[in-house]
Amino acid sequence: MTGRQELAVRAGRELEDASAQEVLEWAVSTFGRGFCVTSSMEDAVVAHLASRILPGVDVVFLDTGYHFPETVGTRDAVEAVMDVNVITLTPRQTVAEQDAEYGAKLHDRDPDLCCKLRKVTPLEEGLTPYTAWATGLRRDDSPTRAGTPVVGWDAKRQKVKVSPIARWTQVDVDAYVAEHGVLTNPLLMDGYASVGCAPCTRRVLEGEDARAGRWAGRGKTECGLHD
Repeated sequence: MTGRQELAVRAGRELEDASAQEVLEWAVSTFGRGFCVTSSMEDAVVAHLASRILPGVDVVFLDTGYHFPETVGTRDAVEAVMDVNVITLTPRQTVAEQDAEYGAKLHDRDPDLCCKLRKVTPLEEGLTPYTAWATGLRRDDSPTRAGTPVVGWDAKRQKVKVSPIARWTQVDVDAYVAEHGVLTNPLLMDGYASVGCAPCTRRVLEGEDARAGRWAGRGKTECGLHD
């Protein structure tokens, strides 16, 4: 186990009952500008939390080329009104270039490959300058995320992975958004509980978990960013 891995595992234990702010304070004091926030622009809760501790914090956004206009609009609004530095990552190929090489609608035929090309690889490349990154993962998102640590080790990228709101519920998120006027994606008010790429996202039905609308009808539940 490497030194950073040991640091992450120990912090995960010690900060398990800490507040989201305390988790982020630890991350900023430990990694400084070597720390960034990643955001899907479903909401700007973690970005807002981090900006209160590290003004001008880097917020990394993946523009897959398949986003809803509302998602790109949320990105633009966050960049305009929050004390953050939004960094937009793009895949090596445009959608048209990918279609030319792999055929149209790769997301329908091989969603795992599409996610790898448009999400996983760009993020791996975009996170190169950083030692640690923060996510908005929550344990109540889905059964596959129930064991998310507040601080853990991202073995794939060899980085510390911070999930400051892992223990939050949707009620906690809603309360924070209301208290601080945090920007959220308009689609959350239109039946979408989790917002991803437009071709692979639908509204959720009553009683479904928040991520049921992602890759509906397939065995796929994650894009690969958090495997």
